[in-house]
Amino acid sequence: MKIKTNKSSSAFTLIELLVVIAIIAILAAFAVPALTSALTKGKMTGTMNNARQLYIAQFQMSNDGAATGDSQLGWPGDLIANTTITAGSLQSYISHLIGSGYLRAGDVLKLLSAPGAQPTGTYVAGPPEDLTLGGTSPAGLKVYDVLDADPVSAIFCTTNNYVYDTTILSNAVPYGINGFIVVHKGGDAAIFRGPQASNTNPPWPDIITFQTQLGFKGGATPDTYGTAVSAGDPTAVLTYP
Repeated sequence: MKIKTNKSSSAFTLIELLVVIAIIAILAAFAVPALTSALTKGKMTGTMNNARQLYIAQFQMSNDGAATGDSQLGWPGDLIANTTITAGSLQSYISHLIGSGYLRAGDVLKLLSAPGAQPTGTYVAGPPEDLTLGGTSPAGLKVYDVLDADPVSAIFCTTNNYVYDTTILSNAVPYGINGFIVVHKGGDAAIFRGPQASNTNPPWPDIITFQTQLGFKGGATPDTYGTAVSAGDPTAVLTYP
């Protein structure tokens, strides 16, 4: 006598497959933005490290100038004032750092590069060693005309997408509205989010907090500390092109 047995099927039904696909789609919808944000933050951290390397070269130069009394070794605003470098020219500033021995020409393009901002350059073997920036792509960083007399919260440099106390445009490079980087004269560096660009937006409760945490605009045409913030970069900000 034959006994019939019921065999359980291990195959998925169409409904079960659709449920699994829906769950995967939901998980992906949560995971992709988080992954994108993490990748962007990682890139911004790399750019911040580049900005700090530029700051270290600047600090060493200004420190040596203070120790020796050499007026050609100072902060950007002081170098502009004594015509050592040209106002508005990042090329002039970079060439001075290289010529004074505080930067190697081979390192400059890496320090100035960021997503969407990839300047090219022509090396001069020297002596003296130099690098001529080229191409139509902007530099990822720009340097403010900070003076030796400015407070430590004065801005030394920022990413190219940030214009002081101004809303960031979504197509600004690098990073657009995702964020921007600021390095202060005191050496501390931070990544800020797009809504923090202006002192009129949270989390800035007042002008003093904005100027001390995001940064103070010093240089030849400074803001008034604690009472006034003027939108826009300094006239002498060092940029490329």
